[in-house]
Amino acid sequence: MKRLFLVRMALFGAFVLAPLAMARAGTVHGTVMNGTTGKPATGIDLVLIQLQGGMQEVAHSKSGASGEFKFDHPALGAQPMLVRAVYHGINFNHALPPGTSTAQVDIYEASKDAKTINVPSHVVIFQPNGATMIVGEEYQIENKSQPPMAFYRSEGSFDFALPEKGQLQQVAAAGPAGMPVVQLPIDKKNNRYSIAFAFRPGESSVRFSYELPYPEKTATVKIPTIYPGGRLLVAAPPSVQVSGDGLAPGGQEQGMNLYGRQDVPAGTLVAVNVSGGAPPPDANGGGEQRAQQGRDAQQGGGEASGVSIQQVPGRLDVLKWPLVAGFVCLFALGAILLARKPVVAVAGSAPAKEEVPSAKPKKSNSSAPLARDATAAPTNGAASLAEVDAAIGTSMDALKERLFRLELRRQAGTISDEEYAQERARAEKILRDLVRG
Repeated sequence: MKRLFLVRMALFGAFVLAPLAMARAGTVHGTVMNGTTGKPATGIDLVLIQLQGGMQEVAHSKSGASGEFKFDHPALGAQPMLVRAVYHGINFNHALPPGTSTAQVDIYEASKDAKTINVPSHVVIFQPNGATMIVGEEYQIENKSQPPMAFYRSEGSFDFALPEKGQLQQVAAAGPAGMPVVQLPIDKKNNRYSIAFAFRPGESSVRFSYELPYPEKTATVKIPTIYPGGRLLVAAPPSVQVSGDGLAPGGQEQGMNLYGRQDVPAGTLVAVNVSGGAPPPDANGGGEQRAQQGRDAQQGGGEASGVSIQQVPGRLDVLKWPLVAGFVCLFALGAILLARKPVVAVAGSAPAKEEVPSAKPKKSNSSAPLARDATAAPTNGAASLAEVDAAIGTSMDALKERLFRLELRRQAGTISDEEYAQERARAEKILRDLVRG
């Protein structure tokens, strides 16, 4: 009887609170600030972008005398969206996760000085795939400019190169919020490329993937380095043997063998010898299947203009999933608790998530909707649970992505113990918020 009473009270609460949640959905108030001058930015063109269905522009606005702006749209608060501020031809984007009602969009004056940024680390991940080798590379970029400025060049803000016979698959860039967005590569010929991305103050990253011929399960890959002084970190599954110029074994981390080299000069070709095939299918514990399911249920916010939101390439999720295996039980607990919430969580807006925009990424831009329009009424329990599951999957995968990149930065030595502890604490707080719902 007590259990029945609690269930009825929960349903009553859902009935009473649903109209309030629906009333909050559909509007966002915000301010545009110039991060270089520290003052509100007046007369800035703003675009509201709906991520579901291919980044559609659904509303336009302009900041007022105090930098204020307002958007009204039924999907606001119910699904992830994006506010884009266009300043001197540069896009400065701010993600609006479900449940968001306020936002501050930061813009910056632009600098073309290459010294505005530095590249402290370069990560290379090898993953055999039959007769080909899938290679993923990620560069960590720092912008510590004072006063704060964004580094941007329309002809290309970041250059990178592929080894001989490398076939570029995709390139993405992420700003300080950690939301990778697919970029259109600028072909500089001879397997050299660039992207026109605005690197805002703070830490950003550029990641790309490519295929190499690997018919004999052995190859010598010459990794080009363009930026000076960075640390090179190479990761591969235990089934792949790795050796190379100056590479020192760094032990094993979460099922991946690590190799490192310090202070690689610019213009160096680091020859890396790789041999061996992919690990057994069951070694990943179904990680690829789970990763694909997560990608099929996601949409996210972005940092710059691009084709679609993108995460670590799917075939490289073999590294990401083992890295966060210890959190699986806690994620499952969070899913159970959220699934048991009253239907108001679906009828109104999804819970707000601190810096966990829908993760990004998949090879295609198709994904399942996270929630219905805020004005739509729930049709049945099955549909409601499906929407809750989709929202949960989005937040979880974003958190896993953050933990993955945090561990890589720790291994690469680009983050202090104090910073690592702070970032880890933030991730744990987000996890607790998910569990509490």
